[in-house]
Amino acid sequence: MNEAYPLRYTQSGMIFIDPGDDCDKVVDAMLSSHYDEEFCFASDWDPLFIARLMKSGFLVMSVTFHNDEEDSEPVSEEEINSVDLVLPKLHLVRSVLFFQDLHIKHSIRPYLSRYELRFDTDFETVVKKCLQTHGEDWLTPSLVESLYSIRKQPARPSAVSPVVYPLPVSFSLYRNGQLIAGEFGVICGRVYTSYSGFKEENNAGTVQMILMVKALEEAGFDFLDFGMPLNYKTDLGARDISPEQFVKIFRSAQI
Repeated sequence: MNEAYPLRYTQSGMIFIDPGDDCDKVVDAMLSSHYDEEFCFASDWDPLFIARLMKSGFLVMSVTFHNDEEDSEPVSEEEINSVDLVLPKLHLVRSVLFFQDLHIKHSIRPYLSRYELRFDTDFETVVKKCLQTHGEDWLTPSLVESLYSIRKQPARPSAVSPVVYPLPVSFSLYRNGQLIAGEFGVICGRVYTSYSGFKEENNAGTVQMILMVKALEEAGFDFLDFGMPLNYKTDLGARDISPEQFVKIFRSAQI
């Protein structure tokens, strides 16, 4: 019988992941040990490491830690006042949309033909609009820079398609030549993981997601990973599944 993969923990009880770790084995150990937290902790922003976390099924988030916060340890003058930390997240409940389950409300159907969906034409603009809408609570400057770095691949697809290595991409919704809504996320294998989005008029966000789901299905993806469950995702037909179920289908969708 193989020994369990050794996990390291912070003083607060979070699993610490190092670039030298086998991220898939970390995930297996988390599941077998019934780790009851959603977040892990890492401190290295090497783009290859961040991409490996994504390829193992983590939704990579971040947080800015301020050294002058109460209860923080003293630091020397040479140390910076704040640092962005990596928070790989493996949801205890994952929201997943299988394309056959897509539900389109009758009230939304008339809007679908009024817009144009564009793939990965406005990545930086979409990220900026998400920041304007939601702030930097988890989408820190270091995470944004990592997304940009991972995108520097020699042969990014010009159309929606599965990819071998994790690729941050955007989906944009236009009406009469104007950007109305959009989101960014990560393609890995035949899975697209949604990270954040914005909208500038009613129903535009829902239309963007519906048209995106149709594009993903047509391109041969297995499912859409919504991450955290929310009512609007369930309304579209998403199911809540366990992390064990998610890891199984995520791995089967890699190429």
